[in-house]
Amino acid sequence: MAQPKKAFPKQKSELHPRNLHRSRYDFPQLIKSCPELAPYVSPNPYNDLSINFSDPVAVKMLNKALLKHFYGIQYWDIPKDFLCPPIPGRADYIHYLADLLSASNAGHLPTGQGVRVLDIGVGANCIYPMIGHRSYGWKFVGSDIHAASVKNAKLMIEANRNLSKGIDIRLQKSAKNIFKGVIKPTDLFDLTLCNPPFHASQDEAHATATQKLRKLGKPVDRTKVVLNFGGQKNELWCDGGEERFVCQMVEESVLFAEQCFWFSTLVSKKTTLPALLKTLKRIGAVEVKTIQMAQGQKESRFVAWTFLDAQQQQAWMRTHSSKA
Repeated sequence: MAQPKKAFPKQKSELHPRNLHRSRYDFPQLIKSCPELAPYVSPNPYNDLSINFSDPVAVKMLNKALLKHFYGIQYWDIPKDFLCPPIPGRADYIHYLADLLSASNAGHLPTGQGVRVLDIGVGANCIYPMIGHRSYGWKFVGSDIHAASVKNAKLMIEANRNLSKGIDIRLQKSAKNIFKGVIKPTDLFDLTLCNPPFHASQDEAHATATQKLRKLGKPVDRTKVVLNFGGQKNELWCDGGEERFVCQMVEESVLFAEQCFWFSTLVSKKTTLPALLKTLKRIGAVEVKTIQMAQGQKESRFVAWTFLDAQQQQAWMRTHSSKA
């Protein structure tokens, strides 16, 4: 017997107004666009169609359907156990970055390949470049330190004709660097974005995964904890965790102050903010913005910084890009 239905809002008002995923998932329409999703959709205890969000295969198939239905991505796949990100939240980051550029563009949303964006840690999923290119026509460079991620991202770009001229993937050859070795001397970027490793160790990552499974009411096998969104080492944890990674990113950004307009990074932990903002002040960032975001009950944010003053920002928009 189905449980009494919960009252869900028709729209997820916490998401960005231009986010295509504000409405609840329309599974019949998604199945129409991607029939492969059908076996994973069934009524939940409230008699609403849904998927098992603790099943990584079902989550991956949902992503495939969303990308096909909303963005025209005909081929998308990731190797087993690689990060499978929730698309609505990723789309929000892109839309708020568009607003950031719009503020320096007389309020006009920046579109077209004149806008160049660098995605640090593009991953095997290549989500940000796909959403950004299909939503705004921006041209992307995605970098990653994992050769398998680079290979898979390139494969998907080649398989989708509507992506092939808009996204370039580069291998970061040094684990010690973030921007160094990726940004070429002739490169100019309007934006950089990053979803940094969240955890400081594998144990910390597994502890978080265990907690998520318990919240979903799923049994926990301590010998094999599976994150429903997957993830490799470089995607989930690094020495020093998020705080050390983003502070290093800030330190390196000084070297490319004249080649990038806005640098940015997601910051998952509120406890990371003090050290990050202190580092930004010390290295002389001219302007720093903390943009709040939310998806359901999960709050998130990204921090953006630039070394250009107001006059230089206006000049950048006039000189470096043709922004409709």
